[in-house]
Amino acid sequence: MNAEKPEDPQRQGLRERLEAILINTEKATPWHDEADRLRGLVNHEGYVPISTRLGIEDLDFLGGARTELLRFSELGLRLLDLHQPRDAGGITSDTAHPILRCRSCMWRWPCPTFRAMSESFGATRDLQENA
Repeated sequence: MNAEKPEDPQRQGLRERLEAILINTEKATPWHDEADRLRGLVNHEGYVPISTRLGIEDLDFLGGARTELLRFSELGLRLLDLHQPRDAGGITSDTAHPILRCRSCMWRWPCPTFRAMSESFGATRDLQENA
């Protein structure tokens, strides 16, 4: 007898979608360095006249990147709306810094969801990557 609770189909579908985005993104070539070099080639019309070799994975990624990033950023914003601090209502000796809990999951603030998002998408990560 299987004591495990079956996975929620909607949650499983979302996990599969996010994993597919991750796999497609990992297969595509990073464009960070190329974009910096191409900025110097912008002509007077505001375009870069280039020819390049793109693999199928690159074309697949570029074809769906805008839509997937829009969906992903909407997900992030919705998670941020759900996971935000609120006063826990407890007694504290430091009234200037009350004890906070997450509005959604009730973990002590910052909650694990917010910490994970902050570690993945926070400003400190951008600074580390550009260093």
